[in-house]
This record gives sequence, structure tokens and C-alpha cells, in this order.
Amino acid sequence: MRTGISIKITRPNRHRLEAIARDRNASQKHVWRANIVLLSADGVGTNEIMRQTGTSKTCVWRWQQRFMEEGVDGLLRDKTRPSRVPGNGPEVAERVVALTLADPPTETTHWTADLMARASGISASAVRRIWKAHGLQPHRCRQFKLSNDPNFVAKLRDVVGLYVDPPAHAIVLSVDEKSQIQALDRTQPGLPLKKGRLGTLTHDYKRHGTTTLFAALNVLDGTVIGRNMQRHRHQELIRFLNTIEAEVPIGKIIHVILDNYAAHKHPNVRAWLDRHPRFVFHFTPTSCSWLNAVEGFFAKLSRRRLKRGVFRSVVDLQSAINRFVAETNADPKPFMWTANPDKIIAAVKRGHQVLDSIH
Repeated sequence: MRTGISIKITRPNRHRLEAIARDRNASQKHVWRANIVLLSADGVGTNEIMRQTGTSKTCVWRWQQRFMEEGVDGLLRDKTRPSRVPGNGPEVAERVVALTLADPPTETTHWTADLMARASGISASAVRRIWKAHGLQPHRCRQFKLSNDPNFVAKLRDVVGLYVDPPAHAIVLSVDEKSQIQALDRTQPGLPLKKGRLGTLTHDYKRHGTTTLFAALNVLDGTVIGRNMQRHRHQELIRFLNTIEAEVPIGKIIHVILDNYAAHKHPNVRAWLDRHPRFVFHFTPTSCSWLNAVEGFFAKLSRRRLKRGVFRSVVDLQSAINRFVAETNADPKPFMWTANPDKIIAAVKRGHQVLDSIH
């Protein structure tokens, strides 16, 4: 053995090295490194270690030294080596970022990695690394809508206040309608999910009519009052309000959160409110339907029941919706508002400032 090399192995390290050497799933380089150390600890000479492990003398010496310095963990990793190809300097990243923030020169709406690679003279993988480092995702786009309601702040705080601190001896209902739900039947039966194959649906379909779901989400306990109707006029809204009136215990004030759909403000609806003083309407700001909690229920209904559903009639569709509402009420989840209204107000102000600067 080379002068200055003294390999001594504790019992736990020996067990660990022997386990690596026996493991059929271990990397081969880890196996022969472990064998080098085990043979060295047993006093085997360098030439014999070379013969049994099929390695060179410098390789044996290297891993003996590595084990003495770093132990077993040092055998399981390779030291990093500098790339033969020089890396891109910071000026390249600055140029890529500047190009990304500008419009592409061709007839396309956004940059792709290949397009940027051709424009900047580097590889597409380098472009992706630069984009990731700077948080740029030109292939993605987020939709938005800023409210122009002059009473935006007051309405926002009013609705959020009902979510966060509802009045005592009252019920808070988030009410809206999901209109024009189509009863879609596929032209051919879909194939079921199998190992290695996704479930399938035909891209074309047959329409069998539509229905409109009126829903009221109780934000305190998460239960839903739902009714299917053929249309979504103010007449149907009044019928649904009568349903709520019948289901909510007498003596409780009913705070109803709605959006600004015209039917919600119809004179007949206002006349109905005058006759039912325990109902109090709270309207969300204009273009802020996301503030209505029942929209989350509608999204879950679409995602879990309607999107892949096959319905051969409107009655079949309505039955499926009613069953989904019943399952939701069997295991309800109270609505929890977590967003800070001050941050929402600040974000809307920033959005208006950016739009004003563009115009």
C-alpha cells in the first residue's frame, strides 16, 4: 500500500460498504469504490486491488485518499469539473431578458425558446435557464379584469366583512346562477382508463338542451341550496329567493351576496325585497364576480361533474347536478376567506396606474 495511506473502517462503515458492494441496483462506480476501500482495509496490496476491481493505480489511490478525507459519503459523489465550453456571460443574460420583454420580430404573439435562441445566438436550453433564473415565462399569459366601479373599495370591504366577520343571528348566502349548462352527449362511447392509456372522449358531441343552476352557498357551513331552471330571468330569481325564504329558519336575517347582473336589480326583484325585509342584498363591485364565493362551487361542479359528463337529456343533466349538490351538502366545507383586502385594493391601484401609463 502507498506510503501515508492507512485505511481503518469502523463496524458501521464496514456494514454500509458491504451493503453497497452487494446491492445489484447500486451504480457500478459506487460498487468498485466500496470494494477498493474494503480491500485496502483488509491489507490487500495495490496491484491486487487493481486486478480485482479492474481500475488503475491512480484510481485506487484517489478513492483511498477520498475515503480518508470524507468517509463513505465521499465515495458516493463525484467532484464537479469545469465545463469545456465557456459559459455565457452576464451580458448575454441581459440581452435575452431585454429581448424577452420586447415584442418578437416575427408574426407571432410571444417568444419561444427556439425563436429566442436564433435571435440571441445561444442554445434553447441556455435560453430556458436564463428565463427560469429571471422568472420569465413568455409562453404563459394570465387573464385579468380591473374594476372601474367608483365604489370598489366600499363594496369590497362590505363583502369581505361578511365573509370574515358575519353578523350574529344571521345567515350569509353567496348567490349566483350558472346559465346555459349544456346537456352534451358524445357521438361515440368513450374508452375507459387503462394502465398506460388515458380515458378518452370524442371531440364532437350532440346537444340535448340546456339548464340554468341557481345556487346559494352558505359561507358559514358550506351547504348549498340549488335549483335547476330553464331560464335565468328575474322571474326565476324571484322563484329561487322564495325557495331560500322557505328553507332558512324564521327569525334569521339573510345577507345575500350577488353580482351586478341586470336581473338581480330588476324593479320586480326590488319590490320583492320590500315585501321581505329580512333579506339584505350586497352587490360585488363591477367586474368582480371572483369575489362571489359561490363561483368556487360552480368551478368545482364544472371540473368534477360537467366537463367529462355524458348526458342524454336535460333531465339526465339536472339529475346529475342535483346529486352533486346533495353530495356537497353531505360533507360541506365552510368557506374561509384568506386574502387581505388592503393588498387587493393596492393591486387594483397599481393596475390602473400601469394602464394609464400605457394609454
